[in-house]
Amino acid sequence: MIIIRKATIKDIPELVILMEQLGYPTSVDKMKLRFNAINNNPSYHTLVADLEGKVVGMTGLNTGLFYEYDGSYVWIVAFIVDTNYRRKGIGKKLIQEAECWAREQGAIAIALNSGNREERKDAHQFYLSMGYKAKSIGFGKSLI
Repeated sequence: MIIIRKATIKDIPELVILMEQLGYPTSVDKMKLRFNAINNNPSYHTLVADLEGKVVGMTGLNTGLFYEYDGSYVWIVAFIVDTNYRRKGIGKKLIQEAECWAREQGAIAIALNSGNREERKDAHQFYLSMGYKAKSIGFGKSLI
């Protein structure tokens, strides 16, 4: 049975594996530093999908305020289901819990970015099936 719960420091080794699958390899030590900073920031919330004690998915959430509207939004900063556990309803449960948390924060919208790469096409179809709409093109620039 899948349980969606708040991530804890004990989940770090499995979060490292998930981040690598998402395309962002890291180490346990680096992830621990990141997680502690994120966990201590009240604007962030990290959920994991727990299958009988094993973390098989995660989503990182961030709240923000609109400039263009009254109210706040939640941004899905990271979202991944372990490649060995996809197409089992885990992603759907994670998204639903993320949306529930967003509503609890008073958010009027929830959004995410997903890379424009071939390996993300299935993810794009999943987001569309969950009621998300493709709305924009993202741009980024490294400052280091």
